[in-house]
Amino acid sequence: MARCALTLTGKNILVLGAYGFIGAAVVRALRCRGAQVTGLVRKPVQGALLLDGIKLVQGDLRRFTHPQDWEAALTGIDCVVNCAGALQDGPSDDLAAVHHHAIAALGQACGQRGVSVVQISAIGATPNADTEFMRTKAAGDAALEHSGADLWILRPGLVIGQSDYGGTTLLRMLAAVPLVQPIAYPATPVRCVGMEDLCHAVVTCCADEVPQGAYDLVEDQAQSLRDVLATTRRWLGFPAARFRLVMPPVLTKAVARCADALGYLGWRSPLRSTAMTVMASGVAGDPAPYRAATSRSLRPLPEIYGSMTSAREHRLTARMSLLAPLVITVLSLFWVLSGIFGLVGLPEAAGVLTEAGWADAAAVSSVVFWSFVDIALGLAVLYGPWTARVCLAQVGVAAFYVLAATVVTPGLWLDPLGPLVKVLPAMLLSLVAWPMVQSR
Repeated sequence: MARCALTLTGKNILVLGAYGFIGAAVVRALRCRGAQVTGLVRKPVQGALLLDGIKLVQGDLRRFTHPQDWEAALTGIDCVVNCAGALQDGPSDDLAAVHHHAIAALGQACGQRGVSVVQISAIGATPNADTEFMRTKAAGDAALEHSGADLWILRPGLVIGQSDYGGTTLLRMLAAVPLVQPIAYPATPVRCVGMEDLCHAVVTCCADEVPQGAYDLVEDQAQSLRDVLATTRRWLGFPAARFRLVMPPVLTKAVARCADALGYLGWRSPLRSTAMTVMASGVAGDPAPYRAATSRSLRPLPEIYGSMTSAREHRLTARMSLLAPLVITVLSLFWVLSGIFGLVGLPEAAGVLTEAGWADAAAVSSVVFWSFVDIALGLAVLYGPWTARVCLAQVGVAAFYVLAATVVTPGLWLDPLGPLVKVLPAMLLSLVAWPMVQSR
């Protein structure tokens, strides 16, 4: 009941990263308390679909690195909640800019305007941390502390919410593996926090109900990663694993390096080296300062899961996240090899068209052209930002093949090897992959 009593009526709050995993939940919590919320997002069109009725401001934090860059966004704002972040540097992510330079400029602008700041940081964010993610987060925290703005720094543990992203996605992916439970660093201590508790903490800070300062948002007792994964598996409704497969550190590091390489192709895998390093060192935190400031402890993991509904869509998402890399790999191989086989077997492929009355030059040109189209589609599907659109392009090209072949060479439908019949499941696989690779 105390949670419901908090009100933010009359407060104008700017949320950075408003349609992210944490940001979207924070936006809903702030609105429920009566706040007028504005979201700063990188993609307003996507934001409008996910945050209906919220005023959105387009902004890329990589370009908000000077105090004057924030002037328009801060007009009429009473408080800023920073939920934005990135795991590793990549084609669309710059850790130093997003975590440090933009936030330092934000702090200066807020200090000058009397705007308060609630910073969502991370457990383990220190200047000498093992990862660039933590070091840049620490730099942003320090810059805010020296900005003169009213400031609350919240450092959540492993965030458990109804939806999933990052570490939560990784947990659910691993829990979805049938029969066997793969795990790395099973004894690593982990402290979790429920999304509801995190949002409540943000609300109390915006309402100035908590003394300014830095707080770790974690449950009182740490659990081993093995136990966290087992609890997640039970919540999802998957049968208990028959046996556990502990991944050796050398294999875990090799997987992380592969995931890092895929990052340059635009894939934000939860298996990247930053996540693996955090997993190896654990998620600790000290719950005492927040407990002393609020006279309440945060819920332990069993209570967090007990308050959340596990439904078919959660199991389906976990399984699809697990299968997505395999699906994209198979699609890429199918289209690349299809193009290569067309070039290698050029005389035979062109012969099918010449038998249908095509001129030799036209038949050869057509086979060569469409073989290169196949190879291009097979390679392009590997580039993360393009994958969804390429999947639709594959469906379109495959449908064209089926229709054209039906008109020009209908006898292929009766071919014992079924070249046209095999196109149909390939089309369906592309359609299945299309929603699987949507970023949010």
